[in-house]
Amino acid sequence: MVTKQKILIVDDDVNIAELIDLYLTKECFQTMMVHDGEEALKVFETFQPNLILLDLMLPGIDGYQVCREIRAKSNTPIIMLSAKGEIFDKVLGLELGADDYMIKPFDSKELVARVKAVLRRYQPAKPEVLEVKAKIVEYPELIINQTNYSVLYRGKPVDMPPKELELLYFLASSPNQVFTREQLLDHIWGYEYIGDTRTVDVHIKRLREKIKDHASWGLATVWGIGYKFEVR
Repeated sequence: MVTKQKILIVDDDVNIAELIDLYLTKECFQTMMVHDGEEALKVFETFQPNLILLDLMLPGIDGYQVCREIRAKSNTPIIMLSAKGEIFDKVLGLELGADDYMIKPFDSKELVARVKAVLRRYQPAKPEVLEVKAKIVEYPELIINQTNYSVLYRGKPVDMPPKELELLYFLASSPNQVFTREQLLDHIWGYEYIGDTRTVDVHIKRLREKIKDHASWGLATVWGIGYKFEVR
């Protein structure tokens, strides 16, 4: 069950408050109405709204003071409502921490749209999901998956130690490109094996024993240089 977002409506004009309540209830918000600043501060603690619609001209504690006191302890979004349209009033309201400012009379659709827009800005950030691109190379009757370290040859899995699979994947990822033994050593095994080119030859030999050349591809030796994954 989806929890409804809660809107606290603070307006001393009962008719306007009830009209706003009607608009928001239709949009599936949970609402509460209060009609003075002191009551708004009390209800804020118990109701814990997701957003406050706050009229400025309230009896007793005015909307500006309500905004100040709420901002001192909470970042709950506030949209100020006022019949005052002067720039000074808007700027003051925004400087006190209001998130938006609407001038009465306002259109019901615009009010709802602004409420939703402000709430969207305050939605908790979703955890970033990093898309991991699968490292897969496919050829006829051969699938090399370095993401899960698996090889399918002619539809059957082939047991292969990690370095063999990494060597095969590296060559197959760059078809027809020739790599020297030193380049393959550096990329697959790192600096520790530099100079021991026999390591590459042994691993190529093992790969050829497990995976026979296909009519359209194969592991080719480039004499005097190194190896390549040849695509015909």
